Amino acid sequence: LELLIKKCGLRRFHLYGQSFGSILAFEYLKRLAERSDDSRNETECLSVIFSSGPSDVDQVEGVAGDLISKLMEEDNDESTIMERFRKRHQCQTEHKPQPLSDAYDHAGKPGIWRGTDSIKGWKAEKPIDSASRMPSALVMRGENDFVSDVCIQGWKQGFNHKFVRIKVLEGCSHHGLLEQPTVYGETVDSFFSEYD
Repeated sequence: LELLIKKCGLRRFHLYGQSFGSILAFEYLKRLAERSDDSRNETECLSVIFSSGPSDVDQVEGVAGDLISKLMEEDNDESTIMERFRKRHQCQTEHKPQPLSDAYDHAGKPGIWRGTDSIKGWKAEKPIDSASRMPSALVMRGENDFVSDVCIQGWKQGFNHKFVRIKVLEGCSHHGLLEQPTVYGETVDSFFSEYD
């Protein structure tokens, strides 16, 4: 991420992380804040949004597992459980949107990372005391998201300030952008505009 930001020549920017992309964004911001050399002054992240990003990987894995177990209690048909999970907790559209289908079709292919094995045990932890202030944050999730309210509360303790807002998008699940693009876009635009 740092190399990409440098390659693009970004000096001042807003950062957005969706799902596990929130972990990547957080780790980048935390490491930037903890630097004591002049390189941390080369770029400035004005604000950050974490969309459906869990603050604790093991916790969200447990929540998702519990939701799947409940679906199995309703109907034990294994061939439909994951589709019912998608429609309730991932993307509440009748059919999987093409961008989501494309992403899942390419996930797990050679060279493309998939799964949580490499981040198992990860949990948001506040930067060291001498770190510079991290940017203000908005943490969003859908009301039916498998990234439940308990899965995002840890973000409040992960930042070294109290400027972390929580926003629940009504009628959405994990991919609110694909379910209610107008409301989602207005929420993102409104927050980022505050920090321009």
